[in-house]
Amino acid sequence: MDGYQRRTEKKKESIRKAAFELFSTYGVEKVSIAEIAKKANVSPVSIYNYFGSKEELTKAVIEEFFNTEMEKFEKIFHMDIPFPKKVEKVLFDRMELTKSISTDFLKSITDPAIQKVIEDWTYKKAMPAMMELIEQGRQSGYINPQISIESIILYFQIFTEAIQHPELIANQNKQSIIDLGDLFFYGLIGKPRED
Repeated sequence: MDGYQRRTEKKKESIRKAAFELFSTYGVEKVSIAEIAKKANVSPVSIYNYFGSKEELTKAVIEEFFNTEMEKFEKIFHMDIPFPKKVEKVLFDRMELTKSISTDFLKSITDPAIQKVIEDWTYKKAMPAMMELIEQGRQSGYINPQISIESIILYFQIFTEAIQHPELIANQNKQSIIDLGDLFFYGLIGKPRED
């Protein structure tokens, strides 16, 4: 990559970063190209030259965001720690992320092309990774092998849907998050007795 290409990539990265910060604070609809350009220290023309439209920029921002989140998930997945600690870490990171993104941002992602990006990412990357994590849990004896994959995925979806509401988790401390992890694994009855 020559110097010109490096500068171009650096500018594009700066634009995506500025757009993500503004979108996650105010929502996509409330942010203008001029505001993104000002924050990224580029001209609005540069944004149109690199991305074509605000919709394409939004799509690029969301794709990069999901890819970054997947990298974090994969790092946790490959850590040499017990399975419950992995899930606790995934849930804690997800809660922290949810606290930092405005609900306006989540609500404003209604463009069908962007919804398609999210759907593709979910089914092509997130779900296979989740299946692999479930298999790790089964092999290490933390997940009952008699429970179907479909039921486990539904359980994960219900649980993650609940923690994606900032108003539910805004005032939670780390111990509450650990407690949620225990509830996730052991329910209200607690850890099974060892006879």
